[in-house]
Amino acid sequence: MQLYNSMTRRKENFEPRQAGRVGMYACGITAYDLSHIGHARSAVVFDVLNRYLRYLGYDVTFVRNFTDVDDKIIARANREGKTSAEIAETYIAAFHEDMDRLNVRRADIEPRATEYIGEMQNLIQKLIDGGHAYAVPSGDVYFRVRSFPGYGKLSGRDVDELRSGARIAIGEEKEDPLDFALWKAAKPGEPFWESPWGKGRPGWHLECSAMSEKTLDLPLDIHGGGQDLIFPHHENEIAQSEASTGKELARFWVHNGFVQINSEKMSKSLNNFKTIRDILEHRQPETLRFFLLGKHYRSPIDFSFEGLDDAERALKRVYECLRDARAWMQRESWKKGETPASVQDEFDMLKKGFFDAMDDDLNTAGALGHVFGMIRLMNRILEDKGLRNKEGIRDLLGSFIELAGVWSDVLGVFGAEPTAFLEELRNTRAERLGIDVNKVVELMAERAEARAAKDFARSDATRDALAAMGVEVRDTPSGAVWDIA
Repeated sequence: MQLYNSMTRRKENFEPRQAGRVGMYACGITAYDLSHIGHARSAVVFDVLNRYLRYLGYDVTFVRNFTDVDDKIIARANREGKTSAEIAETYIAAFHEDMDRLNVRRADIEPRATEYIGEMQNLIQKLIDGGHAYAVPSGDVYFRVRSFPGYGKLSGRDVDELRSGARIAIGEEKEDPLDFALWKAAKPGEPFWESPWGKGRPGWHLECSAMSEKTLDLPLDIHGGGQDLIFPHHENEIAQSEASTGKELARFWVHNGFVQINSEKMSKSLNNFKTIRDILEHRQPETLRFFLLGKHYRSPIDFSFEGLDDAERALKRVYECLRDARAWMQRESWKKGETPASVQDEFDMLKKGFFDAMDDDLNTAGALGHVFGMIRLMNRILEDKGLRNKEGIRDLLGSFIELAGVWSDVLGVFGAEPTAFLEELRNTRAERLGIDVNKVVELMAERAEARAAKDFARSDATRDALAAMGVEVRDTPSGAVWDIA
């Protein structure tokens, strides 16, 4: 398997530090608000990476942290008359609810910053003792950026260029405008912990260094997060961790691209902010997850409701094919005959193509291309009366259903019971379009009654009424079914 390493700026063969075992750390949320689709994208990307590594046979320890003390958490707590702990607990619980709906597996370890204050203080002291950090009279402690020669190696930024545009604000006690806070002296009304430098709380960058070092051995095999974390967060993590331990922090750095809306990065300041819950009010969670998998994880993804519509239609095609394949497998009689070599070769090629794409830097978009190639093949088989009845095809359909289980395990989609999922998808879409499902059911029953009585005029009238609502009716050997036109 190859992964793109942000540190080296190229794809590299992934080999963990210890054969068969992977330690992976991904930066989690700052728990002060509901999670948005940018959070969803990062969570889905690292969930799929976690799933695929396990599928390949690795023993994975996946760590994703929660920042539960921060300026934004404190500000919200003050606005709402609550404690920072109450705010953090509320939004950590909301994150779990949202991720559970998106079929994102929980991390093996989910550390919270406030649980590692002692480790953070020890790390700061090591940095001070090594000349990499300094305390100032106010009680703040800063990392001395110029003491770490490798600063900028992840982001590609030059310290001198950064220095030329930086200034020390009036009242600041930094030695250098590039220096960043490891410990912040407490302000009135803020949560604090006692420390050798006075009452205060940790800086954001420090938190991940302490938590990753405590929960996993260094170097981490994979450290990841969104592209926006490369600088300064991950750059600062590298500086403070490597300066304190003398060890490489991570062997592979993996970063997912932004979610954009109308080609602009989603942000509250631009008023184009979409929470996960905003979207799931009118969409199935699997639709959003599938949409997020439709682009390579390093590419930006442009969010639109039209894109969700496309994802919904694509999911429908997969589930319809799975439903039909399962139904056909229930046949009791099959004609003798092997699967034609050309059909078997196409099946094998598409199956291999899925895994080749996943091995190529977790290319879920390419992998889904092979999924839909397989769906087209299965539909051709099921529509071919001369082919679909053969014993060899029964075995091929069984292999297809088994393969879909692997897709589900790796990608986290296509795992629902097809008929139930399709009905739920249809009803969700009907509700979104303002179609009264109860009225549809009533008209379908009236049409069935009319057909049974051979009252074809009434049957046609109900069908016309359904069509006027945007509903199409299809008569099948097992009865009439309806869908949104």
